[in-house]
Amino acid sequence: MGAQELHPDPARDGGGTSAAPEGIVVGVDGSDHGQCALVWAAREAQRRRRPLHVVTAYSVPIFAASGLDGGYATVDDSVIREGAEAIVRQALQKVSAYDIEVTSSVENGDASGVLLDMSHTAELLVFGTRGRGGFVGRLLGSVSSALPAHAKCPTVTVPLVCSDRLGETTEDRRIKAEQAKAGHQRVENVVVAGVDGSEQARVAVLEAAEQAERLGATLRVVCAVPQYSGSLAWVPAPMDRKALFADIQVTLDAGMAWLRSHYPGLPTESQLLDGSPVDVLVEASRHVELVVVGTRGRGGFTGMLLGSTSDGVLHHAKGPVMVVPDRDDPRLADRSRFGPMLDDAA
Repeated sequence: MGAQELHPDPARDGGGTSAAPEGIVVGVDGSDHGQCALVWAAREAQRRRRPLHVVTAYSVPIFAASGLDGGYATVDDSVIREGAEAIVRQALQKVSAYDIEVTSSVENGDASGVLLDMSHTAELLVFGTRGRGGFVGRLLGSVSSALPAHAKCPTVTVPLVCSDRLGETTEDRRIKAEQAKAGHQRVENVVVAGVDGSEQARVAVLEAAEQAERLGATLRVVCAVPQYSGSLAWVPAPMDRKALFADIQVTLDAGMAWLRSHYPGLPTESQLLDGSPVDVLVEASRHVELVVVGTRGRGGFTGMLLGSTSDGVLHHAKGPVMVVPDRDDPRLADRSRFGPMLDDAA
């Protein structure tokens, strides 16, 4: 089905009667970051052959009145809503050439809350790393920090450096030119999954494998082992770091064998690196299509790869980052058949 340019539905106002969106949901606010997220989401919808839902959210500001007649005053809702509808119309026009089904809505409410509600039915939420702020929603920025930790479906944040994924309008060329000056590099056709031996990371790596298949990309599984920190002050003697790496390599190899059993045709590789998980994954994000992490990890010296790490990657990544929430997956049940797991020692 070709792209359908649907005007924002006035009935959708803070959770109206329309059906909850499915497929890919992208938040827009008119910012350059939002434009990059929009194009990434449209391409992803086309790869998955799933519908795209474009949404913006706005809140009506309330000002405290001064003077003897104390009280509150509100701004005319219709003026703000018209601005939000214009942003959505512009977004619909931008994705009209994609071979996807497109719907849209303008929502009255907090942007984080609006998108969190939609995550219950969506397959994927997409948004920029920050937005324009102001009346039309602050849809990105604070949203990109709040949503990955609480969404019920995977989320992807898309930074402005991904402008090479834009189209060829005058505005697109302007953004691309700015990024060219900043020395943005072309990327490898690789999806990187950060793992730390936790079950949450195994869920994330399965999602990363599916994404690599869609992209026709290689899946690179990365485990980074940070230096000792104050949390290990109780260790009575220096730990043999070489032996530690050897133990982790055994479990990583077993995990790769398990992964390949479920994705036998997918090109895969693994890396065991010495360094901060945040630094390793941020650096990887400069050169690959996508970095995938879970919402939280195991903690301790094998990485705390998710949780504080996923938050650090989101704030500093130079490419799209997918955060995968915890969920049940029947493929997890046979992991132990392929060799030791770090969870065995937990």
